[in-house]
Amino acid sequence: GDVIHRMLTATQYIAPLMANFNPSYSHNSTVQYLDNGTVFVVQWDKVYLQGKEDLGSFTFQAALHSSGRIVFGYKEIPVPVLQISASQHPVKAGLSDAFMVLNPSPDVPESRRRTIYEYHRVELDTSRISSLVAVEFTPLPTCLQHQSCEMCVSSELTFNCSWCHVLQRYL
Repeated sequence: GDVIHRMLTATQYIAPLMANFNPSYSHNSTVQYLDNGTVFVVQWDKVYLQGKEDLGSFTFQAALHSSGRIVFGYKEIPVPVLQISASQHPVKAGLSDAFMVLNPSPDVPESRRRTIYEYHRVELDTSRISSLVAVEFTPLPTCLQHQSCEMCVSSELTFNCSWCHVLQRYL
């Protein structure tokens, strides 16, 4: 993609394993997805690292549940992830989110300056990724889960929120 797309994909991702994979190397390599309404699954099946096809194929998946739970499953990881070269492409696993702000450029009034702010990242210890391993991310409770004043008042959240009678929701 364009430069903006590449900058955002470096900071916005759900990545069970990001590396320089070449899905077109083998006719047996596939990237498939399934969405049944409660879980969205993406599976990388028998994919090879670009230029390192002799290391063997990788099979892994990411499952995004409607509850907010995310599960990474690693079926086949033929080499330690720490041995994968990051010279051609970053090697990482985890979650990251960011947003972009367009501000007027002081130098050129017709143009806008793009600034990307990364505000949350969870990195997995890649030394622990191996065949037949799974990692589960469970979302923390938030204010928006409460549907009544009683639920709000009795919650055990550790941050300061309050019930808004006008909006009928927790803020």
